[in-house]
Amino acid sequence: MAPRSERFDDLVIDAASRLEERWGRPFPPVEFGVEDVPPSDPAPWEHSEVSLGRLFGPEGKMPARIVVYRRPVETRVQGGRELASLVSEVVTEQVAALLGVAAEDLDPELGPED
Repeated sequence: MAPRSERFDDLVIDAASRLEERWGRPFPPVEFGVEDVPPSDPAPWEHSEVSLGRLFGPEGKMPARIVVYRRPVETRVQGGRELASLVSEVVTEQVAALLGVAAEDLDPELGPED
């Protein structure tokens, strides 16, 4: 059995792969990563609540980077299905920000709830 952190990494990779497939063309250069918790110094534009994910823009020759924070995500769900769904939502929101589109354009299931 894979450790919980490896399964989480796989969820992030799977979510990004599904999005790229749905998008129909390659994403701009981007790396995906997982960290246990967000840094204690949030960016000025971030809210005071704990961040679930973050987009870091490209710097020099370094591509953009999307990081999903494992522990804050895990504390908001109760099971594997909910975990996969929330990871997918976080990845979708960050990729949408990278592409400059609405998250609903990448995943119509993220549209407003009725």
